[in-house]
Amino acid sequence: MTASVAGAFLFSLLITVVAGPVVIPVLRRLKVGQRVRYDGPSRHLSKAGTPTMGGVIFLLGVTPAVLWFGRGNAEAMALILVMLCYGLTGFLDDFLKVVKQRPLGLRAREKLFMQAAVAFGLAVFAVSFLGRGTDVAVPFSGFFQDGGVHVDYGFWFFVFLTVLVLAGTANAVNLTDGLDGLAAGLTVIAAGVYVFFALIMDKTGLAVGLGAVAGGCLGFLLYNRHPARVFMGDTGSLALGGALGTAAVLTRSELFLLIIGAVFVAEALSVILQVASFQLTGRRIFRMSPLHHHFELGGWPEGRVVVTFWLIGLVMGLAGLAGVYGLG
Repeated sequence: MTASVAGAFLFSLLITVVAGPVVIPVLRRLKVGQRVRYDGPSRHLSKAGTPTMGGVIFLLGVTPAVLWFGRGNAEAMALILVMLCYGLTGFLDDFLKVVKQRPLGLRAREKLFMQAAVAFGLAVFAVSFLGRGTDVAVPFSGFFQDGGVHVDYGFWFFVFLTVLVLAGTANAVNLTDGLDGLAAGLTVIAAGVYVFFALIMDKTGLAVGLGAVAGGCLGFLLYNRHPARVFMGDTGSLALGGALGTAAVLTRSELFLLIIGAVFVAEALSVILQVASFQLTGRRIFRMSPLHHHFELGGWPEGRVVVTFWLIGLVMGLAGLAGVYGLG
């Protein structure tokens, strides 16, 4: 069991590391350079033109690792299929923005429709073929009641929740991907935590898939750490969000994702609060959103923000893992 997870992790890590020097020059030749917000931190202006769409690099590592080490396992296949579908949505968005010069890429309703359609398919597959059921586990409830508390509002609520979890996580990871290595490092932590979730629940195939995701992101950090040689773009961020959302759904731990992915949640919430405050009062709550830019504009070096957010992600990941105690 653990050998397969370790194998998927190492295989994905190796392929990603090898793919980087091959893919990055191709992205440069295609001139798929990152655009930088001119109203943001001035130090980011030097990042303009850095190749984006680099999520392709770790997808080249994760995909064969899952297909090989998770072959024959329906949950592993569900994870990689959702990840690739969300990655394709991001790829189309990146392609339209960078290559076709359409500033906003895919329209918001187009992206949401694609994300919701995939999430709906996952919900139906999980209930009909994986025996997932429609209940959701309540974190930490195992400390107070044998077997913990599981909430079940029926199939259609489960479908709605699955769409909300996958689309919300994908877009939260996308918003977090604004500093070198930030989103990739946080995903290594979150995917690693979910490996333990899957193993505790005897979901070996899912653990294999998540091990591959963690390995791919760790390998990608070799090129994405500061100063980044490549950015993952929507191609990578939506794929990673889709993978984490799928892990939460298949382990009945959707509510745990609010804890394990607390930094992602905070980043997304900062944008929502900033927009709402400005529209209602004309005032901004933060110097700039997403949240990591608030600290940058407060004088924090980029590396300090990233490491601090990683540490918070690690602490919250461990807290989320503790919350599974006693759950049946």
